[in-house]
Amino acid sequence: MYFEYPYLLWLLIVPALLAVKYVYDELRDRRPHFRVSVRAPWMAGGSTVLDKVRHIPFIFRIAALCLIIVALARPRSSTKVEKIDTEGIDIAIAMDVSTSMLARDFTPDRISAAKDIAIEFIAQRPSDRMSIVVFAGESYTQCPLTTDRATLINLMKEVSTDLIEDGTAIGNGLATAVARLKDSDARSRVIILLTDGDNNSGEIAPETAAQIAKTYGMRVYTIGVGANGMAPYPVMTPWGVELQNVPVVINEQLLTDIATSTGGRYFRATDNTKLAEIYSEIGKMEKARTTIDSFPVYKELFLGYAVAALVLLILEMLIRIFVLKRLP
Repeated sequence: MYFEYPYLLWLLIVPALLAVKYVYDELRDRRPHFRVSVRAPWMAGGSTVLDKVRHIPFIFRIAALCLIIVALARPRSSTKVEKIDTEGIDIAIAMDVSTSMLARDFTPDRISAAKDIAIEFIAQRPSDRMSIVVFAGESYTQCPLTTDRATLINLMKEVSTDLIEDGTAIGNGLATAVARLKDSDARSRVIILLTDGDNNSGEIAPETAAQIAKTYGMRVYTIGVGANGMAPYPVMTPWGVELQNVPVVINEQLLTDIATSTGGRYFRATDNTKLAEIYSEIGKMEKARTTIDSFPVYKELFLGYAVAALVLLILEMLIRIFVLKRLP
Protein backbone atom coordinates (compact mmCIF):
# COMPACT_ATOMS: atom_id res chain seq x y z
CA MET A 1 0.00 0.00 0.00
CA TYR A 2 1.16 3.53 -0.71
CA PHE A 3 -0.32 7.04 -0.56
CA GLU A 4 -0.98 9.30 -3.52
CA TYR A 5 -0.64 12.41 -1.30
CA PRO A 6 1.63 11.29 1.56
CA TYR A 7 2.34 14.85 2.69
CA LEU A 8 -1.23 15.08 4.04
CA LEU A 9 -0.31 12.51 6.68
CA TRP A 10 1.46 15.31 8.52
CA LEU A 11 -2.03 16.45 9.53
CA LEU A 12 -2.11 13.49 11.92
CA ILE A 13 -0.21 15.78 14.27
CA VAL A 14 -3.49 17.68 14.82
CA PRO A 15 -5.47 14.80 16.41
CA ALA A 16 -2.34 13.85 18.35
CA LEU A 17 -2.14 17.35 19.85
CA LEU A 18 -5.88 17.32 20.58
CA ALA A 19 -5.48 14.02 22.41
CA VAL A 20 -2.57 15.38 24.47
CA LYS A 21 -4.60 18.48 25.38
CA TYR A 22 -7.60 16.35 26.35
CA VAL A 23 -5.50 14.18 28.67
CA TYR A 24 -3.84 17.24 30.14
CA ASP A 25 -7.21 18.90 30.82
CA GLU A 26 -8.57 15.74 32.41
CA LEU A 27 -5.61 15.52 34.68
CA ARG A 28 -6.15 19.16 35.65
CA ASP A 29 -9.82 18.30 36.13
CA ARG A 30 -10.86 20.75 33.42
CA ARG A 31 -13.23 20.35 30.49
CA PRO A 32 -12.31 21.52 26.97
CA HIS A 33 -15.86 22.55 26.20
CA PHE A 34 -19.15 23.25 27.87
CA ARG A 35 -21.42 20.26 28.55
CA VAL A 36 -25.07 20.12 29.55
CA SER A 37 -26.20 16.84 31.10
CA VAL A 38 -29.55 15.97 32.63
CA ARG A 39 -27.80 13.37 34.78
CA ALA A 40 -25.42 15.79 36.47
CA PRO A 41 -27.42 16.01 39.74
CA TRP A 42 -27.18 12.21 40.15
CA MET A 43 -23.44 11.89 39.36
CA ALA A 44 -22.05 13.73 42.33
CA GLY A 45 -21.32 10.55 44.21
CA GLY A 46 -17.91 9.85 42.63
CA SER A 47 -16.65 7.76 39.74
CA THR A 48 -19.26 5.66 37.98
CA VAL A 49 -19.38 3.61 34.78
CA LEU A 50 -21.07 6.52 33.11
CA ASP A 51 -18.25 8.77 34.19
CA LYS A 52 -15.80 6.49 32.37
CA VAL A 53 -17.97 6.15 29.28
CA ARG A 54 -17.90 9.90 28.78
CA HIS A 55 -14.37 9.58 27.30
CA ILE A 56 -15.52 7.27 24.49
CA PRO A 57 -17.07 10.01 22.26
CA PHE A 58 -13.79 11.91 22.28
CA ILE A 59 -11.84 8.75 21.43
CA PHE A 60 -14.24 8.03 18.55
CA ARG A 61 -13.95 11.60 17.29
CA ILE A 62 -10.14 11.55 17.33
CA ALA A 63 -10.09 8.13 15.62
CA ALA A 64 -12.55 9.39 12.97
CA LEU A 65 -10.35 12.44 12.37
CA CYS A 66 -7.31 10.21 11.88
CA LEU A 67 -9.21 8.01 9.42
CA ILE A 68 -10.39 11.06 7.47
CA ILE A 69 -6.83 12.33 7.16
CA VAL A 70 -5.65 8.90 5.96
CA ALA A 71 -8.50 8.78 3.43
CA LEU A 72 -7.55 12.26 2.14
CA ALA A 73 -3.99 11.01 1.59
CA ARG A 74 -5.58 8.52 -0.87
CA PRO A 75 -4.20 5.10 0.06
CA ARG A 76 -3.82 2.75 -2.90
CA SER A 77 -2.50 -0.70 -3.63
CA SER A 78 -0.98 -1.79 -6.91
CA THR A 79 -0.60 -5.16 -8.57
CA LYS A 80 1.73 -5.86 -11.47
CA VAL A 81 -0.12 -7.44 -14.36
CA GLU A 82 1.58 -9.02 -17.37
CA LYS A 83 -0.05 -9.17 -20.77
CA ILE A 84 1.43 -11.84 -23.01
CA ASP A 85 0.87 -11.58 -26.76
CA THR A 86 2.04 -14.43 -28.96
CA GLU A 87 2.35 -13.90 -32.68
CA GLY A 88 2.49 -17.27 -34.42
CA ILE A 89 3.71 -18.15 -37.88
CA ASP A 90 1.92 -19.76 -40.81
CA ILE A 91 3.10 -23.24 -41.77
CA ALA A 92 2.09 -25.48 -44.68
CA ILE A 93 3.00 -29.15 -44.49
CA ALA A 94 3.28 -30.62 -47.99
CA MET A 95 3.40 -34.42 -47.72
CA ASP A 96 4.16 -37.00 -50.39
CA VAL A 97 1.43 -39.66 -50.46
CA SER A 98 2.69 -41.71 -53.40
CA THR A 99 2.64 -45.51 -52.99
CA SER A 100 6.40 -45.53 -52.33
CA MET A 101 5.54 -44.06 -48.91
CA LEU A 102 4.35 -47.57 -47.96
CA ALA A 103 7.95 -48.75 -47.68
CA ARG A 104 8.70 -50.43 -44.36
CA ASP A 105 12.07 -48.85 -43.59
CA PHE A 106 10.13 -46.77 -41.01
CA THR A 107 7.87 -48.14 -38.28
CA PRO A 108 5.30 -49.27 -39.31
CA ASP A 109 5.88 -47.58 -42.69
CA ARG A 110 6.91 -44.18 -44.08
CA ILE A 111 3.44 -42.68 -44.46
CA SER A 112 2.31 -43.70 -40.95
CA ALA A 113 5.50 -42.44 -39.33
CA ALA A 114 5.30 -39.16 -41.25
CA LYS A 115 1.69 -38.64 -40.16
CA ASP A 116 2.30 -39.49 -36.48
CA ILE A 117 5.32 -37.20 -36.15
CA ALA A 118 3.55 -34.41 -38.04
CA ILE A 119 0.62 -34.70 -35.63
CA GLU A 120 3.01 -34.29 -32.67
CA PHE A 121 4.48 -31.21 -34.37
CA ILE A 122 1.01 -29.74 -34.91
CA ALA A 123 0.01 -30.32 -31.29
CA GLN A 124 3.16 -28.60 -29.99
CA ARG A 125 2.52 -25.31 -31.83
CA PRO A 126 -0.82 -23.91 -30.59
CA SER A 127 -0.07 -20.33 -31.70
CA ASP A 128 0.59 -21.12 -35.35
CA ARG A 129 -1.81 -21.42 -38.24
CA MET A 130 -1.21 -24.55 -40.28
CA SER A 131 -2.30 -26.08 -43.55
CA ILE A 132 -1.94 -29.61 -44.93
CA VAL A 133 -1.18 -30.27 -48.60
CA VAL A 134 -0.81 -33.78 -50.05
CA PHE A 135 0.67 -34.69 -53.39
CA ALA A 136 1.40 -37.73 -55.53
CA GLY A 137 0.72 -37.57 -59.28
CA GLU A 138 -1.11 -34.32 -58.55
CA SER A 139 -1.73 -32.23 -55.45
CA TYR A 140 -4.58 -30.80 -53.41
CA THR A 141 -5.27 -29.12 -50.09
CA GLN A 142 -6.22 -31.54 -47.35
CA CYS A 143 -6.76 -28.71 -44.82
CA PRO A 144 -6.64 -24.91 -45.34
CA LEU A 145 -4.88 -22.57 -42.92
CA THR A 146 -6.39 -22.89 -39.46
CA THR A 147 -5.54 -22.79 -35.77
CA ASP A 148 -8.07 -25.56 -35.05
CA ARG A 149 -5.75 -28.29 -33.81
CA ALA A 150 -8.50 -30.92 -33.63
CA THR A 151 -9.39 -30.40 -37.30
CA LEU A 152 -5.75 -30.45 -38.39
CA ILE A 153 -5.03 -33.65 -36.48
CA ASN A 154 -8.17 -35.42 -37.68
CA LEU A 155 -7.50 -34.52 -41.33
CA MET A 156 -3.87 -35.57 -40.99
CA LYS A 157 -5.02 -38.96 -39.71
CA GLU A 158 -7.14 -39.36 -42.86
CA VAL A 159 -4.14 -38.93 -45.18
CA SER A 160 -3.39 -42.12 -47.13
CA THR A 161 -1.66 -43.28 -50.30
CA ASP A 162 -4.88 -44.06 -52.17
CA LEU A 163 -6.26 -40.51 -52.22
CA ILE A 164 -4.97 -39.45 -55.64
CA GLU A 165 -3.26 -40.76 -58.76
CA ASP A 166 0.17 -42.24 -58.10
CA GLY A 167 3.37 -40.39 -58.95
CA THR A 168 5.59 -37.74 -57.37
CA ALA A 169 4.70 -34.19 -58.43
CA ILE A 170 7.02 -32.27 -56.12
CA GLY A 171 6.53 -29.04 -58.08
CA ASN A 172 2.75 -29.25 -57.88
CA GLY A 173 2.84 -30.01 -54.18
CA LEU A 174 5.12 -27.07 -53.46
CA ALA A 175 3.06 -24.72 -55.65
CA THR A 176 -0.14 -25.72 -53.86
CA ALA A 177 1.50 -25.03 -50.49
CA VAL A 178 2.61 -21.61 -51.75
CA ALA A 179 -0.97 -20.88 -52.84
CA ARG A 180 -2.19 -21.64 -49.31
CA LEU A 181 0.23 -19.11 -47.79
CA LYS A 182 0.50 -16.34 -50.40
CA ASP A 183 -2.40 -14.29 -48.99
CA SER A 184 -1.21 -14.63 -45.39
CA ASP A 185 -0.09 -11.51 -43.53
CA ALA A 186 1.94 -13.45 -40.95
CA ARG A 187 5.45 -12.17 -40.27
CA SER A 188 6.86 -15.62 -41.12
CA ARG A 189 5.59 -18.16 -43.65
CA VAL A 190 7.11 -21.62 -43.79
CA ILE A 191 6.63 -24.71 -45.95
CA ILE A 192 7.73 -28.17 -44.82
CA LEU A 193 8.02 -30.40 -47.91
CA LEU A 194 8.35 -34.13 -47.22
CA THR A 195 9.00 -36.65 -50.00
CA ASP A 196 10.74 -39.98 -50.56
CA GLY A 197 11.54 -39.75 -54.26
CA ASP A 198 12.20 -37.66 -57.33
CA ASN A 199 9.93 -35.41 -59.35
CA ASN A 200 8.39 -37.54 -62.10
CA SER A 201 5.00 -35.95 -62.80
CA GLY A 202 3.03 -32.74 -62.58
CA GLU A 203 2.77 -29.59 -64.67
CA ILE A 204 4.97 -27.33 -62.52
CA ALA A 205 8.72 -27.78 -62.26
CA PRO A 206 10.01 -27.89 -58.66
CA GLU A 207 12.51 -25.11 -59.43
CA THR A 208 9.70 -22.87 -60.67
CA ALA A 209 7.63 -23.51 -57.57
CA ALA A 210 10.69 -22.73 -55.42
CA GLN A 211 11.16 -19.39 -57.18
CA ILE A 212 7.51 -18.54 -56.55
CA ALA A 213 7.97 -19.35 -52.86
CA LYS A 214 11.07 -17.17 -52.77
CA THR A 215 9.18 -14.30 -54.41
CA TYR A 216 6.59 -14.40 -51.62
CA GLY A 217 9.31 -14.55 -48.95
CA MET A 218 8.51 -18.10 -47.86
CA ARG A 219 11.13 -20.46 -46.45
CA VAL A 220 10.98 -24.06 -47.56
CA TYR A 221 12.36 -26.86 -45.39
CA THR A 222 12.69 -30.07 -47.39
CA ILE A 223 12.84 -33.55 -45.86
CA GLY A 224 13.98 -36.63 -47.76
CA VAL A 225 12.42 -39.73 -46.22
CA GLY A 226 14.00 -43.16 -46.69
CA ALA A 227 16.75 -45.44 -45.47
CA ASN A 228 20.12 -45.53 -47.15
CA GLY A 229 20.46 -48.16 -49.86
CA MET A 230 17.52 -50.56 -49.97
CA ALA A 231 14.12 -50.53 -48.28
CA PRO A 232 11.49 -53.27 -47.84
CA TYR A 233 8.42 -52.53 -49.92
CA PRO A 234 5.12 -54.48 -49.90
CA VAL A 235 4.45 -56.10 -53.28
CA MET A 236 1.39 -58.05 -54.32
CA THR A 237 2.29 -61.55 -55.57
CA PRO A 238 0.22 -64.65 -56.42
CA TRP A 239 0.94 -65.75 -52.86
CA GLY A 240 -0.22 -62.52 -51.27
CA VAL A 241 1.64 -59.42 -50.10
CA GLU A 242 5.36 -59.92 -49.75
CA LEU A 243 8.14 -57.55 -48.82
CA GLN A 244 10.78 -56.98 -51.44
CA ASN A 245 13.85 -54.81 -51.13
CA VAL A 246 13.79 -51.90 -53.55
CA PRO A 247 16.39 -49.16 -54.02
CA VAL A 248 15.78 -45.86 -52.24
CA VAL A 249 16.01 -43.07 -54.81
CA ILE A 250 15.76 -39.53 -53.42
CA ASN A 251 16.80 -36.52 -55.46
CA GLU A 252 18.70 -34.89 -52.63
CA GLN A 253 20.27 -32.31 -54.91
CA LEU A 254 16.85 -31.08 -56.00
CA LEU A 255 15.58 -30.90 -52.43
CA THR A 256 18.75 -29.09 -51.33
CA ASP A 257 18.38 -26.54 -54.13
CA ILE A 258 14.72 -25.89 -53.25
CA ALA A 259 15.60 -25.31 -49.58
CA THR A 260 18.69 -23.16 -50.06
CA SER A 261 17.09 -20.98 -52.75
CA THR A 262 14.32 -19.99 -50.31
CA GLY A 263 16.46 -19.58 -47.20
CA GLY A 264 15.46 -22.95 -45.77
CA ARG A 265 17.36 -26.19 -45.19
CA TYR A 266 17.38 -29.76 -46.42
CA PHE A 267 17.15 -32.70 -43.99
CA ARG A 268 17.49 -36.44 -44.50
CA ALA A 269 15.40 -38.75 -42.32
CA THR A 270 16.41 -42.40 -42.30
CA ASP A 271 14.16 -43.60 -39.44
CA ASN A 272 11.39 -42.48 -37.07
CA THR A 273 13.78 -41.02 -34.52
CA LYS A 274 15.64 -38.95 -37.07
CA LEU A 275 12.38 -37.63 -38.56
CA ALA A 276 11.16 -36.57 -35.09
CA GLU A 277 14.49 -34.80 -34.47
CA ILE A 278 14.13 -32.94 -37.78
CA TYR A 279 10.67 -31.64 -36.90
CA SER A 280 12.00 -30.60 -33.48
CA GLU A 281 14.90 -28.75 -35.08
CA ILE A 282 12.58 -26.96 -37.50
CA GLY A 283 10.40 -26.00 -34.54
CA LYS A 284 13.40 -24.44 -32.78
CA MET A 285 14.38 -22.47 -35.88
CA GLU A 286 10.84 -21.20 -36.45
CA LYS A 287 9.73 -19.87 -33.09
CA ALA A 288 6.63 -17.80 -32.47
CA ARG A 289 7.32 -14.25 -31.26
CA THR A 290 6.15 -13.54 -27.72
CA THR A 291 5.71 -10.01 -26.38
CA ILE A 292 5.27 -9.42 -22.64
CA ASP A 293 3.89 -6.07 -21.49
CA SER A 294 3.71 -5.39 -17.76
CA PHE A 295 1.68 -2.60 -16.21
CA PRO A 296 0.35 -1.83 -12.70
CA VAL A 297 -3.32 -2.15 -11.77
CA TYR A 298 -4.33 0.20 -8.95
CA LYS A 299 -6.96 -0.35 -6.28
CA GLU A 300 -8.29 2.61 -4.31
CA LEU A 301 -8.49 2.02 -0.55
CA PHE A 302 -9.67 5.39 0.74
CA LEU A 303 -13.35 4.40 0.75
CA GLY A 304 -12.86 1.91 3.58
CA TYR A 305 -11.23 4.56 5.77
CA ALA A 306 -13.95 7.11 4.97
CA VAL A 307 -16.74 4.66 5.83
CA ALA A 308 -15.02 3.71 9.08
CA ALA A 309 -14.72 7.40 10.00
CA LEU A 310 -18.42 7.96 9.28
CA VAL A 311 -19.38 4.98 11.45
CA LEU A 312 -17.29 6.31 14.35
CA LEU A 313 -18.87 9.78 14.09
CA ILE A 314 -22.37 8.27 14.09
CA LEU A 315 -21.50 6.13 17.13
CA GLU A 316 -20.10 9.19 18.90
CA MET A 317 -23.31 11.11 18.30
CA LEU A 318 -25.50 8.20 19.47
CA ILE A 319 -23.49 7.78 22.69
CA ARG A 320 -23.71 11.50 23.45
CA ILE A 321 -27.47 11.66 22.85
CA PHE A 322 -28.74 8.36 24.27
CA VAL A 323 -26.09 7.38 26.84
CA LEU A 324 -24.62 10.61 28.14
CA LYS A 325 -27.79 12.59 27.41
CA ARG A 326 -25.80 15.45 26.00
CA LEU A 327 -26.16 17.55 22.96
CA PRO A 328 -23.51 16.75 20.33
